[in-house]
This record gives sequence, structure tokens and C-alpha cells, in this order.
Amino acid sequence: MLLETKFGFEVLHRSKKSGAKVGRIHTPHGIIDTPGFVAVGTNGSLKSLENEMVNQIGLQLMFCNTYHLMLQPGTEVVKKAGGLHKFINRDKPIITDSGGFQVFSLAYGSVANELKSAGKKQSGNSVLKISEEGVKFRSYRDGKLILLTPETSIQAQKDLGADIIIPFDELPPYHVDPKYLKRSLERTHRWEKRSFEEHMKNPNGQAMYAVIHGGTDIDLRIHSYETLSKLDFDGFAIGGSMGKTKAQMWYMLNGLMPHLPDDKPNHLLGIGDLESIEACIPLGIDTFDSAYPTKAARHGTLLTSQGKKKLSSGTNALQFGPIEKGCECPTCKNYSLAYIHHLFKAKELTAMSLASIHNLYYMVEWMRKRRQMILDDEV
Repeated sequence: MLLETKFGFEVLHRSKKSGAKVGRIHTPHGIIDTPGFVAVGTNGSLKSLENEMVNQIGLQLMFCNTYHLMLQPGTEVVKKAGGLHKFINRDKPIITDSGGFQVFSLAYGSVANELKSAGKKQSGNSVLKISEEGVKFRSYRDGKLILLTPETSIQAQKDLGADIIIPFDELPPYHVDPKYLKRSLERTHRWEKRSFEEHMKNPNGQAMYAVIHGGTDIDLRIHSYETLSKLDFDGFAIGGSMGKTKAQMWYMLNGLMPHLPDDKPNHLLGIGDLESIEACIPLGIDTFDSAYPTKAARHGTLLTSQGKKKLSSGTNALQFGPIEKGCECPTCKNYSLAYIHHLFKAKELTAMSLASIHNLYYMVEWMRKRRQMILDDEV
């Protein structure tokens, strides 16, 4: 069960220099300061980190994936455990997606490739049918036939009990016929309406963000927002294809963002690298999600104010100070760069954990500093 605090959003300051703003999202499990970074914990865990440490670092919002949790351990198991917060030992806000991204990625290849690289067996395309009802596919774990619809997606997210949930949507690939893109968009709008209606049968203290689609076509994006804004969603997420290049994404966002309301929060789905965040904050984006910081850490890339550091570099072997001087993360306060370098070279899993702690803390602090810069009208 969720707590009594209601969902809400307030803008504390609007920059005099750009469209950037500092805000505060109120949820049943605490406040989310905006603009803010959202780390991705696919299976209810950020890879190589346990959730008590994530709480200590101060990550205000974690993104968990409904699709993966449906298949393992099953959302009914999480519900019996008392909901996702209790199951994973997290007392701060959680957002879940609809499962649509993973299902349509299976159809178009990216998730199938990810599973293949992880050593999971694939037998052809596991997506069997896409229809008005939903998407029929086979579980990559046991081959079980599953029909994911707007209604079953929302029911699964009710079992999980996240503070913010996402309606079911279709995600066509970047290179798609414009006529199909329009048909897909209209079906997505119908699916999102069905998702909203299912959600309103039992709001359960949860907020729901509409997902704006339309690829890189600004007119379609504006049409998507105007269509979805007729329903009383609590916020807006920007999803689907953002283009092939960052320039295309920024062009699209520049055209879309002036149309979004200031009194409801917005979220940019799947984008969270430093370059993109820095470019998007002045447009008025409130939250960003990405697995980038922890993925970079696992591959030996450390984030610092002087730029990226390669953990494998031989120059680190005799660096007996922290990764970055002045950093207050648990890794830098307790371990030297030389030691972490040694662990990484020795292929010890602890190296990934220590590097991930540092990178996640860096992102949390980086966003805090950006909020202060907005308050000072520097951004």
C-alpha cells in the first residue's frame, strides 16, 4: 500500500536566462527535486549496487522495468511481499514503465540482442502478434505465452505499487514509413486512454504520466500532447524515437517543449548522459532516466569534474588518493583510486560496485549543482 501523501508538483523558480526551472514533485514516498536524474534499476536493483547504498547516496527516483519484473519474479509475488518498495527495501520514490519499450524492442531487435549477449536463448522473434488489443509474445525465460494489453500493463503496475506509472504505448523504430507512424500514434493514443481508464478504477495514490509520441515530427508531437492533455494525466513523458542524432532530438524538443504545461512535471524517457541533460535542462525538462552512469562504471569509466577517467589506465596504479579530490561519496571517502584500479585489473566485482557508487553520487551532486545554477539564473 502507498502512503497518504498525494502527488503534486510545484515550480520554485524559473530562470531569467532560459526555459529552465527548479521544481519539486511530491509523492507518497518523498520529494523529487527537479531537474533531477533518475537511475535505472531494471529488476529492482541498480546493477552491482544494493538498495540501502542507493538510499544513502540520495537518489530520489529509481526507474524499474515492469516487463522484466512480470517475467521474474512475477508482479503477483511483489504484491504479496507488500509492493515493490518493501520487496526491494527502498523508502524513496519509484517509477515503473509499461513494458511496451521492452516488448517492441523484442520485435525490432535491441532487447533480443541484449538477451543474446547475456547468454539467454532466443528462438526467433518472440513477439507473435501486434493488434488493437495489445501485444502477444513469448517469455524469453520459459516460453510462456503472454498477452500484454493496456489493462494488464496497468494491473501489473498496480501490483508493483510505484509512485509514478506509465500507460501502455507502441514504440516504432526510427526508420518507419510516415503513414505507419501516424497509424501507430493514433493506436498509442487509444492504448493510453484505455490505460488511464484502467488506472482510474483504482488510483491507489499513484500518479500516471502520459507518453508523448510522434518520432522527430514536431507537428505529430504537438498533436500527441494536445490529444493526451484532454485526459487528466498527472504529468507528461516524452518517449519513442528521438531521432538518429542528438541534433535531431534537440530540434524536436525545441519545437515541443513550449507547448507543455508548467504546472505538471515532464520526463524525458531513456535519455540521461551529461551532454544531453546539459542541453535539455534549458528547455525545461524536469527529470531524465538512464543506465549510463552505472553502465559506464562497470566498463571502467569514472565521471569527474575534470572529465571522464579510464579506470584501467596505468597512471592510476600509484594514485593513492580518491577518484576525485573533495568528492564525498562513500567510495572516495574510504578507498584510493590505486586500489580500485587494482580491483578492476584483477576483475574483482567489487571494483564495479565502488565505481558505480562514485558515478551515481556524481550524477546526484551534478544535478544538485545545476539546480543551484538555475536558482542563480546562470542556466
